[in-house]
Amino acid sequence: MRIAFNTLPTSLTSQLAALTSKQNRLQNQAATGKSFTQLEDNPSAMRQVLDLQTQDSQIGQYRKNIASLQADATSSYTAISGLEKISSRAGDIATLADGTRSPEELKAYATEVTQLIQQGVQAMNSTGQGGYLFGGTQTAQPPYVVATDANGNVTSVTYQGNDSVPEAEIAAGATVSVQVPGANTSGSGAGGVVTDSRNGADFFNHLISLQNHLLAGDTAAISSQDHPALMKDEENITSQIANNGLIQSHLSAADSVASTQSLSVKQMVSQASDADLAETLTQLSATQTAYQAALQSGAQLLSQNETLLNYLQ
Repeated sequence: MRIAFNTLPTSLTSQLAALTSKQNRLQNQAATGKSFTQLEDNPSAMRQVLDLQTQDSQIGQYRKNIASLQADATSSYTAISGLEKISSRAGDIATLADGTRSPEELKAYATEVTQLIQQGVQAMNSTGQGGYLFGGTQTAQPPYVVATDANGNVTSVTYQGNDSVPEAEIAAGATVSVQVPGANTSGSGAGGVVTDSRNGADFFNHLISLQNHLLAGDTAAISSQDHPALMKDEENITSQIANNGLIQSHLSAADSVASTQSLSVKQMVSQASDADLAETLTQLSATQTAYQAALQSGAQLLSQNETLLNYLQ
């Protein structure tokens, strides 16, 4: 049988190319610690890894949402706690402003209540990660605006928000809102911090009423109207603080679950894609040995062919 002279070089070149490709792949595995880096290396495993990485990315987004919600919940807690202190002091003033107080003392209390209203509005105009916290979904503008008369007394506090609240996803199919509207008079939905028609809370208007009755020296109205109304406000605010605590606990638990899930997914990615370093190095050594052997064998065969060709010539 006749064999073309270029058969051996062609076969040798093909063999060396295959061994070179295998060496490169094994060297890449040893360097990166990954058993594959391209789809064609292992299509099914690559698909699994990509799916797991997508899942981990989604979990990462949940954790970012949770972190943002936790920051807003903390800011909300600070603001509502400040409002509770204002409510407590207003209740004290309503109790102290009895028939034994002089007109001057009552006016001094009225001035303090005016200041309390301003402080309360400032607290309710607090901002968080996505804008104003207590305007519902109207987060781009301050939820409360104060109007005063020529003497600096508060005549009205107007709510510019709505009673809807933005939500964020913290797990697959699970959404949470840490924001609460300043006012809700709809009778349903999230409770209003300042005003809620379901429990009679209307804090700023009740404070304005107390201010005006103090200015007028009407201690009877303070006792019969303002004090009971302020007690409802305080109960509502205390309830909001309790709800905030529950939400923060829920967020902490959700973040803990997400952290565990992320770790588990990362472990599965590692199991699916990490190379066995010892096995990789063994194969690399064997491939390098085969490559050197092929070179030597090829050199010998080429030398023999060249000698034969010279003889035939």
